[in-house]
Amino acid sequence: MKKKSNNNRRDFLKLAALGTAALGLGSIGNVFASQTENDQNSGLLSPGQLFPTGNKSVMGLACKPLETVRIAIIGLGMRGSEAVRRLLQLEGAKINALCDLVPEFVADANARLREAGQKEASAYTGIDDWMKVCEREDIDLVYNCTPWDLHTPIAVYAMKHGKHIALEVPAAVSIDECWQLVNTAEETQRHCMMLENCCYDFFELATLNMARQGLFGEILHAEGAYIHDLRELKFLEQKDGGYYNHWRLEFSKKHNGNLYPTHGLGPVAQIMGINRGDRFDYLTSMSTKQAGLSLYAAEKFGPGSPEAQQPYMLGDMNTTLIRTVNGHTLMIQHNTTSPRPYDRLHLISGTKGMARKWPKPAIALEPAAHQFQKPEEFDALMAKYEHPLARQIGEKAKKVGGHGGMDFIMDYRLIHCLRNGLPLDQDVYDAAAWSSIVHLSEMSVLNKSQSIEVPDFTRGAWKDAEPWPVVTIG
Repeated sequence: MKKKSNNNRRDFLKLAALGTAALGLGSIGNVFASQTENDQNSGLLSPGQLFPTGNKSVMGLACKPLETVRIAIIGLGMRGSEAVRRLLQLEGAKINALCDLVPEFVADANARLREAGQKEASAYTGIDDWMKVCEREDIDLVYNCTPWDLHTPIAVYAMKHGKHIALEVPAAVSIDECWQLVNTAEETQRHCMMLENCCYDFFELATLNMARQGLFGEILHAEGAYIHDLRELKFLEQKDGGYYNHWRLEFSKKHNGNLYPTHGLGPVAQIMGINRGDRFDYLTSMSTKQAGLSLYAAEKFGPGSPEAQQPYMLGDMNTTLIRTVNGHTLMIQHNTTSPRPYDRLHLISGTKGMARKWPKPAIALEPAAHQFQKPEEFDALMAKYEHPLARQIGEKAKKVGGHGGMDFIMDYRLIHCLRNGLPLDQDVYDAAAWSSIVHLSEMSVLNKSQSIEVPDFTRGAWKDAEPWPVVTIG
């Protein structure tokens, strides 16, 4: 594919509002402000207004099989460095390019390639080198592990250059970006998968299998969350293991809603058949006041410190309620600033029983659903409904690691589908719908929990689509 000129690169950078080497965090605030203050419905335009004519749906998209998946990894910090380690364990995966603004990260990743007996990948460390990576002819898949504001710009550019894209969560931070992802995937007929690893956790996979086989009956309600105390990490310097330029703290200063919904939302959305027989209809969202970051900063840096005096917008606990077209409900929570144990909730409730993961996995079923099953009953049920994918690759996944193995299962499944020309378990419509909660929850919070419609990113394709059967995922 013909490369873009340097002028075109600069034009794209302007369009993406990436700004400076600080990764353009200010631009995100501008996007949110324009869509939440100036025009409440600016992100909810009809498909005809958002899409050029002639686009073809990518529901169930299957592309030409790739004997070897040639990969470029952009962003080699916390997530990207671990992705290198995992991908080196997969047959048919070859890392050809590595890109990060920190040269040491690229060097460390290439050292891992050498240790694995593989040739070093091409190294990129410039501010716009990610564009050069996407333009390469020897790349099939761009694996995007950058900060949130670069997820969509890189994904769009990669697809427009003929690449499949796998991007970290959330895939987008505005409704406009969600539509950009869908529009570009349909235009280019390329895969766009959000790397929602929690969909591949062992308990989540088992409950997916149970739900597909009707164990819980009709699932009327589900709950998910991202409750994770990140106070220390948000203030930590990058040299000590923190985020680049404190980008996650910057979001806490400027936004109030569910900034990170997909870990809890993704697994239950799959179980409930969202975008495949049902879809999100509308939501309402509410946040507590902000307290955790200010208290932590005052204790760590002093009450009079700039960190303690800084105003933070993000409420400590956000609760978002979503109703689907079929009359089902979901509760999704976000809390990264309270002293609490880690919790993703993962609760599903149906007409025949329920399951929950946190704080301890438990299942209750009719006719004795008034209490949870005894340990021996629970263990027998988990063995019976073990997901085929977990049975197939689970032991190796536990050895390779990555959040207990779910990261490796995710990567294994992605590469397997690309090598065999199969549809992906998560597509661009999932990436858009799950990520849209970021922006829509903030719109609701800023308007006294007003109900906000969720766009139909499938443009009606959800009505005829069916949830992936377990055999497809396994």
